[in-house]
Amino acid sequence: MTAATESPTPVPMRLGVCYYPEHWPEQLWAEDAARMASAGLTRVRIGEFAWSRIEPEPGRFEWAWLDRAIAVLDDAGLGVILCTPTATPPKWLVDTMPDMIARDAEGNPRNFGSRRHYCFSHPGYRAAAVRIARAVAERYGNHPAVVMWQTDNEYGCHDSVLSFSDAARDGFRDWLAARYGDIAALNAAWGNVFWSMEYRDFAEVELPNLTVTEANPAHWLAFRRFSSDQVAAFNRAQVEVIRAASPGRDVTHNFMGFYTEFDHHDLSRDLDVAGWDSYPLGFLEMFRFSEADKLAYARQGHPDIAAFHHDLYRGCTSGGRWAVLEQQPGPVNWARHNPAPLPGMVRLWTLEAMAHGAELVSYFRWRQAPFAQEQMHAGLLRPDSVDAPGLAEAAQAAADIASIGAVGVPPRSVALVFGYDSDWITGIQPQGQGLSALWAAFWCYSALRRKGLDIDIVPPGAPLDGYALVVVPCLPVASAAFTAQLDAFAGEIVIGPRSGSKTDEFAIPLPLPPGALFPATVARVESLRPGLMHAGKGWEIARWFEHVESAAEAELVAEDGAVACWRAGKRRYLAAWPEGALIDEVVARAARDAGLLLHDLPEGVRLRSAGARTFAFNYSAAPATVPASVAGDLVLGTRALGPAQVAVFASA
Repeated sequence: MTAATESPTPVPMRLGVCYYPEHWPEQLWAEDAARMASAGLTRVRIGEFAWSRIEPEPGRFEWAWLDRAIAVLDDAGLGVILCTPTATPPKWLVDTMPDMIARDAEGNPRNFGSRRHYCFSHPGYRAAAVRIARAVAERYGNHPAVVMWQTDNEYGCHDSVLSFSDAARDGFRDWLAARYGDIAALNAAWGNVFWSMEYRDFAEVELPNLTVTEANPAHWLAFRRFSSDQVAAFNRAQVEVIRAASPGRDVTHNFMGFYTEFDHHDLSRDLDVAGWDSYPLGFLEMFRFSEADKLAYARQGHPDIAAFHHDLYRGCTSGGRWAVLEQQPGPVNWARHNPAPLPGMVRLWTLEAMAHGAELVSYFRWRQAPFAQEQMHAGLLRPDSVDAPGLAEAAQAAADIASIGAVGVPPRSVALVFGYDSDWITGIQPQGQGLSALWAAFWCYSALRRKGLDIDIVPPGAPLDGYALVVVPCLPVASAAFTAQLDAFAGEIVIGPRSGSKTDEFAIPLPLPPGALFPATVARVESLRPGLMHAGKGWEIARWFEHVESAAEAELVAEDGAVACWRAGKRRYLAAWPEGALIDEVVARAARDAGLLLHDLPEGVRLRSAGARTFAFNYSAAPATVPASVAGDLVLGTRALGPAQVAVFASA
């Protein structure tokens, strides 16, 4: 990565907004820009869906309107984050190469009429994407108002990473040939002697969809790796032309929540800043939360949704630089149910991003659109330009940020290890409903946060020096280098289920799991249907259980003798799915043994340390009090936190 700034000096977090000048009469632009600046916004993100206005016909560019829009924003003192418009190729381009569209797993075309209607593997579309990115970058690369670039928009949104097109099939065959060298090596690696699946040539390999029953899991894993590489290569091609035409500017992309279809660590090697789009209420409604949580946090979002992704994406770039490029300011339009945020939550979400080290929070969007697909998605303004509730909260957050000032880096306390291929493996062969490595990581993270701990989410192989505790929730492929890292680590370690359970080619390793990760043998595994469990003292083994043979200490034993957690020295092995009271107990024991300070937090209250500051957030709909164990002088708020309120403490 060629970063514009490798180790930036901490500065107060900036606020911005997503704006679409092409959607509004030009006479509104100057008024909009002035209102943005008066609210404390300093960055404006534009252009990600504007290809048809930039190039309305092949080779005919219309720059004048965009020139004027950027000039208006610049005149108001606003820095521009300019996006490449490749998420929405125009109709004329699709008509010139109709096979550029992706196909779903059933072979159906993903046609023009909304967005993300392209296949990452199509060479013609990749060339067209580079061409438009180069044109925009050469036009505005040295414009003083353009301070950052964003590539495309939400890679993979609407299930668009896995394409089953002819272009993807041909690209996959080439990828396999480069990886395995000859077809005999592929047959051996995949175990293709099973069910007579052996190939004579790479040209015989099809995509793993539309098989009569389950395709070879090694075939699926290879296809997922290929598809992830295609996204990274597509992004890299744009980054290269941007860097050539616009030296010194940062490049980012806006990732999504609970999304693992490509390796974000891999793609982020080409970015300076990892961005993501934060929609806590929509994510609560659409993902795997209980009905009780969906009611309790309906207007706040689960207390760990935003924080988990802040720390995940902070761990993606080598410099730890990250941003929120879209922040929910009101009801969204895409969830099953779309409530409004509790008063104060837009401010809380903003300050929580600051506590986790964000460089920027950008609200989506400035004005609610009265037309097309997102007309029910709230903005900072209503469609009639009257202030929406989020605008006042954004302005209040800007004032709070100015009063708090720059925050330092978070302490190294707990490292939580997560690899994207772990989620691919548990998705391809779950062996039980809903047993996902991503969600194992989330529930471990949530358990640590409920104890008031600070967590870094890091990929396998990231440096572990300085941490007191390492938690590995679910890592099916554990390389020799990673196990050597753990051997050299001096602190406490928690290893979760299924770790070390697969080779790099999706086979069961010998010796049996967890191998070198823990002195034990997993003799057999079972997934448990709802209601089938092993009860412990205040905890239970549910959904997944591993029968382990080991001379290690049986630390947590259920009433019927089933061992939930084993301990050998400073390592623990969890033989059950990491969730509920069980993971709370395991991480609390490990954290105490690591010498970490645990806090008895009220329901819904969370903490985050940043330099000499400790932030406290109340996600509950009821008042709560920050416990006395949180030390320091108050610089914002009070210990008595109302719903959606924030307090900030400064250590001496």
